[in-house]
Amino acid sequence: MAFDFNQWIDRRHSDSLKWHKYGDRDVLPLWVADSDFRSPPSVIEAIKQRAEHGVFGYGATPTGLIDITLSRLAQRYNWQIEPDWIVLLPGVVCGLNLSVRAFTETGESTVSPTPIYPPFRGAARLADRAQVHLPLRLQDDRWVMDLDASAMQGNERLLMLCNPQNPGGTVYRRDELEAQLAFAQQHDLIVCSDEIHCDLLLSPGAQHIPFAALSEDAAQRSITLISPSKTFNIAGLGASMAIIPNPELRARFKRVREGIVPGVDILALVAAEAAWRDGDEWLAAQLDYLRANRDWLVAQVNALPELQMAAPEATYLGWIDASKLDVASPMDYFEQRGLGFSPGHDFGDNNFVRFNFGCTRATLEQAVARLQQAVAARR
Repeated sequence: MAFDFNQWIDRRHSDSLKWHKYGDRDVLPLWVADSDFRSPPSVIEAIKQRAEHGVFGYGATPTGLIDITLSRLAQRYNWQIEPDWIVLLPGVVCGLNLSVRAFTETGESTVSPTPIYPPFRGAARLADRAQVHLPLRLQDDRWVMDLDASAMQGNERLLMLCNPQNPGGTVYRRDELEAQLAFAQQHDLIVCSDEIHCDLLLSPGAQHIPFAALSEDAAQRSITLISPSKTFNIAGLGASMAIIPNPELRARFKRVREGIVPGVDILALVAAEAAWRDGDEWLAAQLDYLRANRDWLVAQVNALPELQMAAPEATYLGWIDASKLDVASPMDYFEQRGLGFSPGHDFGDNNFVRFNFGCTRATLEQAVARLQQAVAARR
């Protein structure tokens, strides 16, 4: 089946958070991580069929979704899990927040890479927990964690990982994950690993390895957060899960969640099952399209002396170093010139912007033309 990722779908006056942000201003929204692509036909059809049933009462745990999750993780990532390890959630972000509140106490700290997806930082702040930041370093055009323990105070309890890395798009290799595990063992840390982008692998040879699949010790100290939402552009429906092999950790996680975090919407469950069961042909086509977008964008950005961008191994999110542009806020500067990026400040480094290239090639080309004009205006 052919899929048309060049199709323009007007989201400007819909309920899209991404496109609603700028209203009728002439600003291209290239920020929040949802794509502009129509979801797979299998997902749309499954939602239609469920809607035609006409009754939308409280939903039970869907055995179909659980079964396809087990099968998918085993086949794609060689990770064998049990059904009772799965805790369904309406989003990965609430999983980050629940992990901080379940596995740290007042006066204890979390540990996280920096720069990092803003809810990592927010989860610590909202729970009134300190956070130790392990810097990402650019090595051989890959953003990797510097596991320097010098900032550790001894009261850290939770290591928060992101694989593939957001921002930066690094797919961590086995030896890098094993070093992260050794760090967690050394400091007796529970590990929360956000792996929501695991299916969006762009670089040849990149292989996603779940942190929990490294060893039995890794499994017993881990909470893995996954979802089909980014991969299949169904984030607005909200179906995610935490996979927690350790029964004690799972009980603590569920206890903190009780009465606060709701169950998952029944249409979201239907969409998630359809995506993982029948969406792989669409996914393969999307990856080809994103790979071409990435390669073209990297070449165009790096042709500008004022900007630098390492090619992300995964995700549709470019992390652009604008430090040589010499402006107080790159995000503000570009926004004034019609480009709505995510501000690097929110991730922990104001010298950067994050560029969402999960869009049509026509949109991407328009964005790059504006980018070139904006940079030229500073010369």
